[in-house]
Amino acid sequence: MAHGVGSGGHVAPVLGAVLSVGAIYVAGWLPLSRRAPDRLGPGRLAAFLGGLGAIAVAVGSPLDALAGRFLQAHMTQHMLLMMVAPPLLWLGAPVAPMLRGLPRGLRRAVAARLARPIPRATMQAVAHAAVGWVSFALAFWIWHSPPLYQLALRSDAWHHVEHACFLATALMFWRPVILAWPGRSPWPRWTMIPYFVLADLQNTVLAAILTLSDRLIYPVYARSVGSVPDPHWTISRSPA
Repeated sequence: MAHGVGSGGHVAPVLGAVLSVGAIYVAGWLPLSRRAPDRLGPGRLAAFLGGLGAIAVAVGSPLDALAGRFLQAHMTQHMLLMMVAPPLLWLGAPVAPMLRGLPRGLRRAVAARLARPIPRATMQAVAHAAVGWVSFALAFWIWHSPPLYQLALRSDAWHHVEHACFLATALMFWRPVILAWPGRSPWPRWTMIPYFVLADLQNTVLAAILTLSDRLIYPVYARSVGSVPDPHWTISRSPA
């Protein structure tokens, strides 16, 4: 199985990417926090670094190796990537610090490209609350279907694709909820209540399926611990 105890060659690149993003953010946050301490105080820094830490724990720690053997470990990864890291990253108000943290020449090139009509229209579409909600829901259910779920456990490459989909769509979903500075929303703030409740309902439905199913939906876990599943680590009546 790809995500057994022996896997982990991807840990260094993941941690390297996390550290690089953190360094860019800190480099931009330092000067901006002095200019606008009310908008970019220490709490923003702590939130953003906390979000990066959640990503590192999810995909760059022993938890990733355990995910191939234990359902609970894999579900914990998904929770960190979809429910913990994204809101923390947005609470860090990352747009301005990340741009400011880039080298001047690169910063100007990125800003100029983002200002073009097609990239700007694409960002506006991606930032739309309906697009974020639907994308989040589709990623959630598609990747928890038995064929793709087990494919992600058997293949490192597909496991990375799964995690990237979860993180990307969760960032889209959480953006209108957090509405990080300097973002603005055309939606009244009260609409975020049904937006969030309807999304959370999916977690409840999946949890009910995992708990109440009368068959083993992910046979890969039964094989990963031997011919007889360990009742302490597998949910023998669940799909996922």
